[in-house]
Amino acid sequence: MITTQVVIINLGSGDLHNGFPKVSAQLWAEDNGFPEQFIGSLPAAPHLIKLYRNWQAIYQYLCDRIICPPNRQGMRLSTQTRQSCTEEEELEIDGGGITNISVVGFHDLCQKLHQGVNSWLNSAEFLNIDRQLRSSLDPDSEIRVIIETNDDLLRRLPWHCWDFFKDHPKAEMAISRPEYKRPCKSYQPKISRQKARILAVLGNSQGIDLEKETNLLTSLEDAEVVFLVKPTRAQLNEQLWHPAGWDILFFAGHSHSEGTTGRIYINENQNFNSLTIEQLEEALKAAIKNGLKLAIFNSCDGLGLANALSRLNIPQVIVMREPVPNRVAQDFFHHFIQAFAVERMSLYLAVSQARQKLRGLEDDFPGASWLPVICQNPAVEPPTWAQLIKIPLPSLKREAVAALALR
Repeated sequence: MITTQVVIINLGSGDLHNGFPKVSAQLWAEDNGFPEQFIGSLPAAPHLIKLYRNWQAIYQYLCDRIICPPNRQGMRLSTQTRQSCTEEEELEIDGGGITNISVVGFHDLCQKLHQGVNSWLNSAEFLNIDRQLRSSLDPDSEIRVIIETNDDLLRRLPWHCWDFFKDHPKAEMAISRPEYKRPCKSYQPKISRQKARILAVLGNSQGIDLEKETNLLTSLEDAEVVFLVKPTRAQLNEQLWHPAGWDILFFAGHSHSEGTTGRIYINENQNFNSLTIEQLEEALKAAIKNGLKLAIFNSCDGLGLANALSRLNIPQVIVMREPVPNRVAQDFFHHFIQAFAVERMSLYLAVSQARQKLRGLEDDFPGASWLPVICQNPAVEPPTWAQLIKIPLPSLKREAVAALALR
């Protein structure tokens, strides 16, 4: 029997300049309600800051100038933000060197950052945690590895590059705030239904194509999808308060992070065309209380959005760490829905498979597989698609028997 194990790594206080003096790793197993815990530390690694900043600057430069130049657009980032990012990153990269940036050179930088993360996690101070986890975990098990930190830069690091994930192919990582709790009330639907309820918000689509995501959602036979196309704040607010509740909130369009929060561009009006999570806070609290389990922001630079939502104790959020090309966003969502809703994989395995399939695009869209990330509330179990469509357990067993009979 394949089991699921959960590893929660809390980095404690500290930063990459000074190190992390007390790191803990808790290991939770399905058949035991009490965790095992291992203690270690991590040394200072200021070189990772420089490596990441260079990676980020060159990634954004390639997106703006080579992959999706302004005259072709194709990025899910607002025009104003793209202009701002371009100006800032040109200041960070030495003059003269910026014209020599190539996709090949960026791949080399990806490899250096990959190696840097592994060298840091292979340090002697972290060795006890690494050894204990490897000796305790079953390589055939599904493993959810959750990194707890409030540090924005640490949340942006490519943790999936850790060699641990290569040795445990069914493991996938997520990030979390160190403080979390279960949503205040467990949702009990007043009306029995056999379909997942999805609120699909299609926001500002200037320069991007949202048709593929629309068609994909429409094709889901076991989902009830309500589309809000370029809504006003009042329209979005009203739907989030809907008493029937939502299982999934999906947003596609333009967005970006603003410090510890994020902004989504919901329409193309001259005024009142964007919102922060705080402006929707009460409506989102109501949606979470009424059963919202997963939010997917298939848009640019979503860690600020996820951070703000996590303060509301939302169970799960899927975002893109950095600006995302339109093609990458489309393909990720297609692969994720295929794995999660059609093949009925767990949420973590579905994200893992969808992310890994993006590697096939990296000749044209370098860094694509580094973008998607799960932001998890560790107090809540990730839902399966079967749970969202309310299939009772006996029915699941019959489906499993029927599937085996066809093999």
